[in-house]
Amino acid sequence: MRSIWRTLDSVLLRDVTAVALGAAVNGASFGAISVASGLPWWMPVVMSVLIFAGGAQFMIVGIMAAGGSPVAAIVGGLVLNARHLPFGLAVGDVLGKSWISRVVGSHLMIDESVAFAMNQSDPRKAKAAYWACGVSLFVSWNVGVTAGALVGQAIGDPMAFGLDAAFPAALLALTLPALKDRKTRQAAIGGAAIALVATPYLPPGLPVLLALAGLVVFRTKEVQPCP
Repeated sequence: MRSIWRTLDSVLLRDVTAVALGAAVNGASFGAISVASGLPWWMPVVMSVLIFAGGAQFMIVGIMAAGGSPVAAIVGGLVLNARHLPFGLAVGDVLGKSWISRVVGSHLMIDESVAFAMNQSDPRKAKAAYWACGVSLFVSWNVGVTAGALVGQAIGDPMAFGLDAAFPAALLALTLPALKDRKTRQAAIGGAAIALVATPYLPPGLPVLLALAGLVVFRTKEVQPCP
């Protein structure tokens, strides 16, 4: 592990540190919101250690808090995390050859660690970036979740402090660069419109899943049939 940190240059180390600090804030918001939704403080902590997928965790808690069924929450989390399948194909080489490193590395496979690894042209730096980002975010996220869950018991309503907006704001910031692409922007707008229209008529969680139709409708138009 020491050799990994030595491989990082100052710029990459700075970027990883900044992302880790952001993960701590998002984790605190998740912990506080989970407790405010009626969950015991230990549940978001255990969920964060075992699942370690912020988007899926927020979705599960949000659906359950809104009265949705556990099935809808689980299906929503699985659909959201389906992106890890191509992630694994893209960064499989940086996980190492032993089964232990592959199991641990797969658990640390999140959007940020994959993005940092794929942004490196040198294989050694790609491996270092992946593990440094994954380990840093795992620690900072779980520390933030634990702190947020404990503090959430005292503050009562996290919305009074704006913690409920921290994670959506972070996700919006991550998606903004992708929205420069016209087809991606159309798919996002179409999916959002579908979810808004379906929300009054469907149980919580299902409108989010139905929003994937925007991806099917708009992105598949790019695929041209073979002559």
